[in-house]
Amino acid sequence: MATMKFLVKYFAEITIKSKPVRRRFVGQLVDNIRLVLREIDPGVEIIRSWDRLQVVTSTDEPQPIARIVDGLCHTAGITYVLEVGVFPLCEPAQMLEHVLPVYRDRLEGKTFAVRCKRGGKHAFTSMDVERVLGAGLLEHCNTAGVNLNNPQVTVDVEISNLNLYVVGKRYRGPGGYPVGSVDPVLSLISGGFDSPVASYLTMKRGMRTHFLFFNLGGRDHEVGVKEVALYLWQKYGCRQRVLFITVPFEEVVAELLSKVEDSMMGVILKRMMLRVADQLAQHLAIDALVTGECVAQVSSQTVRNLAVIDEVIDRLVMRPLITSDKEDIVQLAAKIGTDAFAANMPEYCGVISVNPTTRAKLPRIRSQESRFDMTVLDRAIESAVHTRIDRLADEELARVDVEVLKVPLAGSTIVDIRHPDEEELAPLRVHSKVLRIPFYELHRRAGDLDPSVSYMLYCGKGMMSRLHASHLLEEGHLDVKVYAP
Repeated sequence: MATMKFLVKYFAEITIKSKPVRRRFVGQLVDNIRLVLREIDPGVEIIRSWDRLQVVTSTDEPQPIARIVDGLCHTAGITYVLEVGVFPLCEPAQMLEHVLPVYRDRLEGKTFAVRCKRGGKHAFTSMDVERVLGAGLLEHCNTAGVNLNNPQVTVDVEISNLNLYVVGKRYRGPGGYPVGSVDPVLSLISGGFDSPVASYLTMKRGMRTHFLFFNLGGRDHEVGVKEVALYLWQKYGCRQRVLFITVPFEEVVAELLSKVEDSMMGVILKRMMLRVADQLAQHLAIDALVTGECVAQVSSQTVRNLAVIDEVIDRLVMRPLITSDKEDIVQLAAKIGTDAFAANMPEYCGVISVNPTTRAKLPRIRSQESRFDMTVLDRAIESAVHTRIDRLADEELARVDVEVLKVPLAGSTIVDIRHPDEEELAPLRVHSKVLRIPFYELHRRAGDLDPSVSYMLYCGKGMMSRLHASHLLEEGHLDVKVYAP
C-alpha cells in the first residue's frame, strides 16, 4: 500500500557545508520541524537522510495536511516540500500504474513533460524512465502532447535506491538556514515596514532573533509592536525561545526635547537607543544588533549619520535592508504578511526634527550629548521589561483580569481575529455569530463594535486573543472575553 509522505529538500547552501556543520544544521532543522508540527500531529515522524528529510504524518485529513504544508513552507532551511506517494521500486513500465492516478486528470488537454531524478545504481537511466512514462501517459491520457521546453504540466518522479516517489504537489520553502543554527541577534523593532522585514531576514538566515522595543509613549503602539513580533515568531520563528524587551523611553525623549538642539535630536536619539541595546545585548551574551535602516530612506539615514550613530558602541550593528529600495521592502512585507501591521499601526509621537542634519559632525553631537542627564538613560535600562515572547499574553493578562472560556456564551459574538491565511487553513465552525476582524485591524475597528454586546476573541493558539482582550478591557469600552476551546 502506498504511504503519503512529504520529502523536504534542504536549502542548497546547507548541502555544501562540511560534514560536521551540515550534520548540525540538519539536526537543528529536524528539531524545528518537530516544534512546528507537534501541535498539528504530535506523532509526526521525521526520517533523516543525507540529502533530504521524510516527514510522515498519521493524518490524511485535508485540513491538518494543509496546516502541515503551511508550517513546512514557513520553516527556514527548506527549499522545497514535496507531497509524495511512496512505492517499492519496480521496472519503468510498471511505474505507470502509480503515476496515472496522480496525473490523469491534470493532463486532460494539457502539454506535459516527465522529469525523473534518480539516486543509486539501477539497470535503467533517468531518461529511460522519462521515455517509458511519457509514452504510457500519451497512450492512456487525453493530453495535448509532449512539450519538453515549456510544458503546462510537469510529471515529477524521484527514485532513491529501492523507493519510487511520485510527486503529487511541489511547494516552495523560504530557503535560508534553520533558525537557531547561527548566533543570536537583538533586533530593534518599531512596527513599520522596515524593522519587521529586517527581523524576518535574520530569522531566515538562521539567527535566533530577540526583539527590542523602545516605547516613546503610547500604549496602543506598544500593543501593535507586540503583535507584529508575535506574528513573526509564530510564523517564522520555529518556536525558538526568544525575548521581547520593552524599554520605556518617554523620559529620554523629554530630556532630548529640553536639552538637545532640534536638528540633532534624531541622530542623538538613535545613539541613545544603541547605548541601551548594547548593554542589554551584553547581558544576554548577544554579539550583534539589528535595525531596519536603509541608506538615504530618511534624513537620519545618510552614510555620515549612520557612521556617527554607530560610533557610540563597539558591537556589530547589522542592517539587512541597507541598500534596498522602499518598494522592494514593501513587497517583501506583503509576501511575509507584515504589511498589514504597518498599514494599521497606531500613530505615536516620537522625536521629529524640523530641519534634521544629514551630515552630523561627531564633535557637535558629543557636545550636545554632554547636556544630557545620563541617569535618565540608566533609569530606562533598569526599567526594561524582559518577557519570553510566548508569554506576552500572560504579561498582558496580569494588567487586567480577562475571562477565558472553553465554550461560547449564549448571546455572545465571537470575533475571529486570526490572520486571513490562518483562517483559510482552519475555518472556525461554531453556532454563535462570528465576526471576522484580523487582529491588526482590531484596534482601528474596535470603535465600531456595539458596547451593549458581549464579545469573545478567538485566535486559535490563544496568545493574540489574550493580548487584545486585556487591551480592550483596559480601555473600558467593551465587554470582552477570550474563546479558547
